[in-house]
Amino acid sequence: MSATAPQASTDDGRNANINVRARRRQRDLIDQAAAVLGKTRSEFVLESACRAAEDVLLDQRFFTLDAEAFAQFQAQLDAPPSENSKLRQLMATKAPWES
Repeated sequence: MSATAPQASTDDGRNANINVRARRRQRDLIDQAAAVLGKTRSEFVLESACRAAEDVLLDQRFFTLDAEAFAQFQAQLDAPPSENSKLRQLMATKAPWES
């Protein structure tokens, strides 16, 4: 998959091209699935790619720990926070909607 330089903005706000080379069999499969959903090939491919990209990024925010590491992690979360004068000042300040 290669991205090309942005082009002039169109009415729908799209201003970048993504070009992909595919086998005919792959294109036909994508077209068939897009048709079932009432979407264009481009809509189907872009939505599918964005969903996959979100999954990859979300996976980077999920982590697993063994029991010992989790206990250490939880102990740090449960420990009282260190002194932070700026945080104390922020928490003592009324929110703008409370004034």
